[in-house]
Amino acid sequence: MLTQALFRALDRKAIWVISIFLAVAVLVPMANLLIPPGQFGHVPTYLVSLMGKYLAYAILALALDLVWGYCGILSLGHGAFFALGGYAMGMYLMRQIGTRGVYGNPVLPDFMVFLNWKELPWYWLGFDNFWFAMAMVVLVPGLLAFIFGFFAFRSRVTGVYLSIMTQAMTFALLLAFFRNDMGFGGNNGLTDFKDILGVPVQAQTTRVALFAATAIALAISVLICSLIVNSKLGKVMVAVRDAESRTRFLGYRVEYVKLFAFTVSAIMAGIAGALYVPQVGIINPGEFEPGNSIEVVIWTAVGGRGTLIGPIIGAIVVNLGKSWFTTTLPELWLFALGALFVVSTLFLPKGIVGLWAQIFGRRKPVADPPPATPEQSNDMEKGEDPASFAPTIQPKPAE
Repeated sequence: MLTQALFRALDRKAIWVISIFLAVAVLVPMANLLIPPGQFGHVPTYLVSLMGKYLAYAILALALDLVWGYCGILSLGHGAFFALGGYAMGMYLMRQIGTRGVYGNPVLPDFMVFLNWKELPWYWLGFDNFWFAMAMVVLVPGLLAFIFGFFAFRSRVTGVYLSIMTQAMTFALLLAFFRNDMGFGGNNGLTDFKDILGVPVQAQTTRVALFAATAIALAISVLICSLIVNSKLGKVMVAVRDAESRTRFLGYRVEYVKLFAFTVSAIMAGIAGALYVPQVGIINPGEFEPGNSIEVVIWTAVGGRGTLIGPIIGAIVVNLGKSWFTTTLPELWLFALGALFVVSTLFLPKGIVGLWAQIFGRRKPVADPPPATPEQSNDMEKGEDPASFAPTIQPKPAE
């Protein structure tokens, strides 16, 4: 029964996307571990980590699409939720260093020893436990989004004003995390990770496992988003996006619909950040930069918002281009990114997915209208209304 319900709630595209990423989670690790280096089909370890980072970005873009593409909330602060999830994972990884740090302190991270901290802050307690850290990955971004969204949506803040508020929230967190007295490493952030779940972070098998976990998390994210948008709640979300006032007049609590979507989206962004950090090896306040959140908007717009596959394609394609540009023409990357957004807005309003559907989509043939009778043709020449040509249905007399 549960399987049938899932397939009824999922559309065909979502099933294909989930299947592809589940297959990728198996095939890429096999190509890295089982095929010797230098032979055809081998995937280098550095490429595995790079693709894992792209998949984490894809989860972040999908999270934004849930609120922007389906609920009409343009958030310019999703980078904050991403960074908070990354910091929660980074705090766990820092606690695993122990006496292997530069100063050999079994409790305090190196930056705290350098700043003459005497004891571990209370908000660091519990992060030596993996499951506690994973709970914080979900709870911290989710709680922040719930509190922010509760007051914003309750006050009916919409449009550009809401976007500015989300960006202001991100910038405030950026300034806070830059401070050394916050206890998060200041400008340098958290780095020099050693172990995760007792195994070295830099080991080949660990890199492969992190990639597989990210691909599976992306498949689960697509599943969750598909279940939401194809449900009755998803239809209400689309109604809120297209006609919020009418939806409110119909009796729906629009603020609750927005709050649900915003909170779920923030949790997904936090999970993406937690998967990103061990593959990159560092988390610092630069992840709170407002420009990062704007880039996520560009990924979603380029791929096609309001779809499940579009943000994933946009995140991967744009970041592939970023990797190439920043290597060969680093001074032109920002110009290329701005041009990409302008072109997408003016000429590809539905993104890559919309362009694909426009070119290769199947159009249903429109049936030709029946030919007019000689009497109707004469009446049309006289200028009479063609709507009067339709046969009238006489009401049936009451018995």
